Amino acid sequence: MLEKKRWLLFLLFGFSLSAQVKGIVVDENNQPIPYVNIWVENENIGTTSEENGLFSIYVNGENKQLIFSALGYEKKIIKASQTKEVVLKTLAFELNEIVIFKRFETKQREIGRTENETYQAFDNGPKIDVKFFPYLLKYKKTKYIKKVSIYTDSNIDNASIRIHFYSLDANGFPGEELLKKDYIVRVIKGMKKSTFDITDFNLIMPKNGIFVGFEKLLIEKNKIETTITDYNSNSTKIMKTYCPFVLYNYVERENLFTFSGGKWNKQSNPIVSESSNILKGNEPAIYLTLTN
Repeated sequence: MLEKKRWLLFLLFGFSLSAQVKGIVVDENNQPIPYVNIWVENENIGTTSEENGLFSIYVNGENKQLIFSALGYEKKIIKASQTKEVVLKTLAFELNEIVIFKRFETKQREIGRTENETYQAFDNGPKIDVKFFPYLLKYKKTKYIKKVSIYTDSNIDNASIRIHFYSLDANGFPGEELLKKDYIVRVIKGMKKSTFDITDFNLIMPKNGIFVGFEKLLIEKNKIETTITDYNSNSTKIMKTYCPFVLYNYVERENLFTFSGGKWNKQSNPIVSESSNILKGNEPAIYLTLTN
């Protein structure tokens, strides 16, 4: 009898460890904020708020902290138990002087091609994977970033992802976001290269390089549910995936960066030698088109 009570307590305790947290993210005017990044602090567990600001996330432990971040708003860290309504304050941006660039657009060059043009698909969510584009002297005459291209594989039409542009910080990590608002793009069904014109952003290739990354939006419109049957136990379960899958190249790099758990993480070569500090890994198949 005592043993049964112990098992009951264990089961009750086990169920209390994992809970579904639901809430809404709004601004100071009580307007919903769509596509907010929501992470369990220091864990690779995250989600995205829907277009109406609603979100749902499973959290292990009542004392876990959730991180809420969205471009144009102050980041907020709050206990999971206090997230029924999360208010994010709008950031006040200092308006820069408007500069009109004289573009000729008589020259174009695509950058970011790798020696290995074999593509692989991974379910990367929830995280942000980036690709670094170093600055080369030959870009001097084509310094404007005109287009961004990305290879995707999607089972649905109009699957949406967010594309990020980051400066390089003093430690070599992705730094400040170079756009002041979200850049959400949609891709069509199938495996293809999608190209988006970003001329209106007036981005110039930074002299110390640029990080370009993508973020899968974990929203209902992107979700696909598949029923998996275990014939041994005669049971079924629902597997959720989110489109689109972004394709990757297998490359050699000094560092690869991923944003998860509310912070940037650097993957470095575990075997450091005097001759080489190069690691092999996967980076998203993203390309830039420069113009003059």
